[in-house]
Amino acid sequence: MGESRPPYSPFNLSESTSSNNTGRFQLDGHGIRGGPRIQDLKKRGHGSRSWIKIDVNGDTEILELDKAFIMRHCSLPARDLRLLDPLFIYPSTILGREKAIVISLEQIRCIITADEVILMNSLDGSVIQYKSELSKRLQSNKQHSDDQPFEFRALELALELTCMSLDAQAIELEMEIYPVLDELASSISTHNLERVRRLKGQLLALTQRVQKVHDEIEHLMDDDEDMAEMYLTEKKQRSEGYPVSDLGFQSGTFYEAKTLSKSAPVSPVGSIGGVHKLQRAFSQLTSSSRHGSFISSSNSGENIVQLEMLLEAYFVVIDHTLSKLSTLKEYIDDTEDLINIKLGNVQNQLIQFELLITAATFVATIFAAVTAVFGMNFEEATIFNYPSAFNWVLIITGFLCGFLYLSFLIYFRHKKVFPL
Repeated sequence: MGESRPPYSPFNLSESTSSNNTGRFQLDGHGIRGGPRIQDLKKRGHGSRSWIKIDVNGDTEILELDKAFIMRHCSLPARDLRLLDPLFIYPSTILGREKAIVISLEQIRCIITADEVILMNSLDGSVIQYKSELSKRLQSNKQHSDDQPFEFRALELALELTCMSLDAQAIELEMEIYPVLDELASSISTHNLERVRRLKGQLLALTQRVQKVHDEIEHLMDDDEDMAEMYLTEKKQRSEGYPVSDLGFQSGTFYEAKTLSKSAPVSPVGSIGGVHKLQRAFSQLTSSSRHGSFISSSNSGENIVQLEMLLEAYFVVIDHTLSKLSTLKEYIDDTEDLINIKLGNVQNQLIQFELLITAATFVATIFAAVTAVFGMNFEEATIFNYPSAFNWVLIITGFLCGFLYLSFLIYFRHKKVFPL
């Protein structure tokens, strides 16, 4: 879109924008080579994107708008629009600007003004649900009087759907984790450990997302200036509430005083009159600014209380979800401690069994050494003259080895190495 266009309504230019894009497509590529290049630009985020506009009456409209156009219309910097780009992954954020509220909560990424909601068009279920539910609520509120401003209703729905989605994911993960943990506690296997490891990674990722939404709402509740900045309807009414005649009188008086101060003669009377007019003009400007600041400060208290009550309601919901995830994490940690205790007990039993085997091996080695010694061929040994002598040697050696093994067991029991 060119710079010299007249300041029409922003959303009436969508057809001309798409027509200009079509003309550029035909001129650049003659209908053949321009197509892929324009599509690549759109994929990079430099071209137009599909947006959904929802007005105060709940009417929806799909438009093709580029980032520069939205930046001029909503007075937003480029870094705020980067939060809405699906190609980038950013944590949940709620930003209050001069003319808009930028929301990036999970899959719901939109810009809320005092008159409309500009929503990123997507086939995601959260986006479709937000669009249909907001239109339904706005159309149903036509018959009923609602003191809540338009931007607060749009913000409330975004918080509601986000908190409901995160809580549903937490409940689903909770129903999946508890049976796996109970099965792992009863039967420790590689398959169960792998399932718990995968579910623990999902729990950690979900906890981080919930924690970010929790911190964002808490940050808004702690900062009164940010909450006052988000009351777009009041700021719009305040900016449109000054009478044009008063502003023209003030600017005319100030211009007259400035002209007299430049072109007045050296006469003291003329200079004093010009100074009086200049002082009177400044006093009128100062009084009007003080009156406006007094009105804004008196109304901001009620607006902050209204928004704070709204944020506090969903802060309780997201805090409950976070506590649920924390309880689930503690249950996983308790299960891991139980598994470690069981593994430690098994390891202790193996060590005890190894001690018994080692003691038996030591006694058997002694017995084998005695038999090996007496199995040698001694030339002058008189013991070999008696055929039953070697049997007595074996019996006595076996008895001594048994007594030695029993002594080991008594020693282990005395040292409380393992209960017997």
